[in-house]
Amino acid sequence: MQAREVMTPDPVCCTPSMSAQGVARLMRENDCGAIPVVERDGSRKLVGVVTDRDIAVRGVADGRGADTPVEQLMTPHPQSCSQDADVEDVEEVMKRNRIRRVPIIDAAGLLVGIIAQADLALKLDDEEEVAEVVVRVSEPGQRVQSGQAD
Repeated sequence: MQAREVMTPDPVCCTPSMSAQGVARLMRENDCGAIPVVERDGSRKLVGVVTDRDIAVRGVADGRGADTPVEQLMTPHPQSCSQDADVEDVEEVMKRNRIRRVPIIDAAGLLVGIIAQADLALKLDDEEEVAEVVVRVSEPGQRVQSGQAD
C-alpha cells in the first residue's frame, strides 16, 4: 500500500509568519494537532511542522505570547515521505524519529498530504504492526530529529 492511499490529502497549512494563536485556531477548526508550515501563502513548499505540543512547550512554557510567529515554534525541515512511498516506509520514519505525523510530498517536494498514526491504525490490517508503531513512537527519550516535539 502506498502513502497516497492512506494520507489525508491537501491538509490545512500555515506560513512561518502566522501567529501561534492563529495556528491554534486552525487546529481547533480542523480538529488536528499538527499543521504543516509552507513557505508562503499560495505555496505548498514544506518548510516545517508545528504541533499543539510545540505551542505548549516551545511557546507557553517559555513565556511566549499568542502573537509569537510559528517560525519560532515549528520544527524546520521535518521528516517527510513521498506519496509513492510504501506505508511501511512511513511507519519506519515514525518509529525511527518518534513522531506521530508525517507530511507527504510529491515528486517536486510540494506538500500533498499528511499521515497520522491514527490513519495507519484505520487502514492497516495488521494489529501487531500498528501496535509496534504506537509503542515505538511513544517511547520516552530523545527524538532523532532534534527539537521535534509531537
